[in-house]
Amino acid sequence: MKNAKLKMPPLPINIGKERKLTDIDGKKQHFIVRDEIVRLQSAYPRKAIYLQRIEFKNDGRIQLRLGYYMIGTKPRMAGKWVWGQYATMIPAEDFRAIIREASDKGWI
Repeated sequence: MKNAKLKMPPLPINIGKERKLTDIDGKKQHFIVRDEIVRLQSAYPRKAIYLQRIEFKNDGRIQLRLGYYMIGTKPRMAGKWVWGQYATMIPAEDFRAIIREASDKGWI
């Protein structure tokens, strides 16, 4: 059913959640997602672009993180939103809309 409307799960909401990463020096960093902008990619609605405003717990730094979720295809995550692990590519119109919203929110 190639043209059938896909039923997708609700988009993840990360606001207020604590996350961690390992920085380039191997140090663990913890941050809280303070706000986020979400846009389904216009050319591929099974991909959602996220621009997150994050605050690092150790020193209060505020930074922006650009990432994406995709609907998983591997058996364990099939049909679920999965955080992307690679650099994302975004149509210019989607990027412009995300940047415009970030500007409207006073992030940039």
